Amino acid sequence: MFSPDSYTEWTSPFMPGSYFEGSWDQGERIHFLAPGGSGMVAEIEASRRHELISIKHVGFVVGGVEDTTSDAVRSWAPAYENYYFESVPEGTIVRVEHEVPTSFGPFMDQIWPKALEKVKSLAEAAP
Repeated sequence: MFSPDSYTEWTSPFMPGSYFEGSWDQGERIHFLAPGGSGMVAEIEASRRHELISIKHVGFVVGGVEDTTSDAVRSWAPAYENYYFESVPEGTIVRVEHEVPTSFGPFMDQIWPKALEKVKSLAEAAP
């Protein structure tokens, strides 16, 4: 899920061609970007391989510049996105929790199943 190629693949339902710049290591800053270079700026709150990735979204990236202090950002940040991984005999269960503004709820409810289906396909195709 967290390699550059697989990230671009499974996040395509949200934004085709999306990518990240930065590190998935705990305490590191990371940018989640659309093809034009704008997107979200976040910090990796927790990174425990095969157990948990916790992302704290703290702002926007617009034109290559971070915005973590505007009124628009302060109205929702920080917002968390957490991925939990549980090993089971059949493979791995992935559980996602995310905080989004209410206005984004219907979009996320529609897109997440598509993204998770891509995660499943990638995992099943892995050697």
